Amino acid sequence: MKELRVRSKIWLEVKGQSFLGDGRYRLLSAIQRNGSISAAARQLGLSYRKVWAQLQAMEAAAPFPLMERRVGGKGGGAASLTPEALKLMQQFMEMRTRVNDAADRCFSECFDVGHDDVET
Repeated sequence: MKELRVRSKIWLEVKGQSFLGDGRYRLLSAIQRNGSISAAARQLGLSYRKVWAQLQAMEAAAPFPLMERRVGGKGGGAASLTPEALKLMQQFMEMRTRVNDAADRCFSECFDVGHDDVET
């Protein structure tokens, strides 16, 4: 059964609309790493327009500000995540890890395979 494995995908919703999943997590991480929305878009191979639309949708649904921005000028613009956004990302990853661990355990029990047989 080495070829058979379990996969799970989780995301957070606000009022039935997707708010935070793996893709948006990667986007926020790239913004934090690069200090810039446009640099994050380039790193992820996405258009600035698509990234901006994603950020606007997230910020409209978020219960708190996600980013702190400085408008461009001589030194260029900058963006960083708020402490609340960083905490949200940490909590999301913790939940994602726990869900995946639980799925792995359930898979092992339901399909009667040992952990050595399970590919991760």
